[in-house]
Parts: sequence; C-alpha cells; structure tokens
Amino acid sequence: MIQAKKKICSSCETEQVIWKNHNGNRYCRQCWLRDNSTPLPKKLSTPIKPKADKQHPLDKLYSVMRIKFLEEHPGCQARLSDCTLQSTDVHHKKGRGPHYLDKTTWLSVCRSCHTWIELHPIEAKELNLSTNRLNNE
Repeated sequence: MIQAKKKICSSCETEQVIWKNHNGNRYCRQCWLRDNSTPLPKKLSTPIKPKADKQHPLDKLYSVMRIKFLEEHPGCQARLSDCTLQSTDVHHKKGRGPHYLDKTTWLSVCRSCHTWIELHPIEAKELNLSTNRLNNE
C-alpha cells in the first residue's frame, strides 16, 4: 500500500498527512474540520405544510363525493380472499393525481382488499383492479 507523503500543516504547523489544500494552504484533517466546520442550518420558523393550499378545496369536495360513492356502493367490489364484503375505502385505480375526483376510476373496497391491491400491484393490474398510471392503460 502506498503511504501518503507528510507535509507541514498550515494551521498546527506539524508534519501531517494533508487532508485539504485550500487557497495555497495545506491542512491536516483535524485542523480542516475544526476550522471549517459548517454551522448547523437554522430551524425553520414555520414548518413546511403537508399539503398545498390549493389542495384543501379538492379534499373537501373529495370527502363529500367519497361518502356518497360508498353509500351507492356498500359492498366490496374486489371480493378477494379475506374480504369483509363491506366497503370502507375508495381505491383509485389510476392513482390520485389527475384522477383524484374521477369516479370512473374509483373502486369501492374493504380495508383488507385495499391493502392487498396496494401490496400486489402486478396481480391487481391482471385482475383489472388497478391500471398503469403512466401509459393510461
């Protein structure tokens, strides 16, 4: 193994392996980290919002539409193994992005079926319980 050549550190003036050469000055690791430690970032005065303000009206409308949709479709539409037959969730077959309020892409499902659909995306697509979000299939 090749040994690094030792040179004089500009800060502590001892012969050390040089860690950083900055503006013509040579520093050992200890001096460089001590002298050039970056300060911790300031704490944000206000936390970052989990959702954008423009999403709130859509969420309110979705809540109303969801309740009505589950009343219209009280039974689970997936009927997979371990199904409880009572729908409690709305599964968005094409995702929630642009199809968030599109009822034609919704599926009324129970919690266990919804979990299975989310954990097994390939099989769910084969059973037409989900569709590809990228290719509009």
